Amino acid sequence: MRLHTRQWGAGDRVAVLVHGIMADHHTWDPLVPVLTAEGYRVVAVDLRGHGRSPRGRYTPGDFADDLVDTLPAGPELTVGHSLGALAVALAVGRLRPARAVYVEPAWRLGGPDGTLDPASFALLKRVPRLLMKTFRPEWDGDRAAAELRAVRAWDENSALTLSQYRDVDHTPDEPLVPSLVQAADPSSLVSPENRRDLTRRGFEVRTLPGASHAPHRDQFDMFLESLKGWL
Repeated sequence: MRLHTRQWGAGDRVAVLVHGIMADHHTWDPLVPVLTAEGYRVVAVDLRGHGRSPRGRYTPGDFADDLVDTLPAGPELTVGHSLGALAVALAVGRLRPARAVYVEPAWRLGGPDGTLDPASFALLKRVPRLLMKTFRPEWDGDRAAAELRAVRAWDENSALTLSQYRDVDHTPDEPLVPSLVQAADPSSLVSPENRRDLTRRGFEVRTLPGASHAPHRDQFDMFLESLKGWL
């Protein structure tokens, strides 16, 4: 499946950005000018079932195959968040970026103890603007509206299907390319034990104390500081 993409910049280096569940490429808007200033041509996708991309099956392998079918091979940098980090990890051997950054990766969709259920996200499809403002009271009207647009465009069947995979552990045995894992602390997906195990497997792991599951969106300065040496 060919995904909808958005591109910025005209640099010789390519950076690929892959969002998480319920979002779209706009979730990376704060990062784009940073990367273009560093000389990157930035390519961001809408995953299948999200944004302006087609709908279809929603297995982890499908999300990964779409990246391979859509994105340029051999980018200098690939950044994936949550579900996007799962898709990147499953595709990284074919995409072969020079470096990969995994932000709060959903490598086990049910979380470390298997108690999370992606199907629960389907309920958020019906979140009204007022409740969105309750979740993120610091957001202005434009930002809340953009988030709501992404949620409304999202096919909640993706969450219902991914629920079947919540007990499957997709954690890579080893990083196939130099790889950074950014983990919130505390995190519902990357526990302290997970962080230690990932370090043993060869990943660099950086924790973001007090960050949300989407630090690139909610704690951008902290997120950017954690990327030092990787851009």
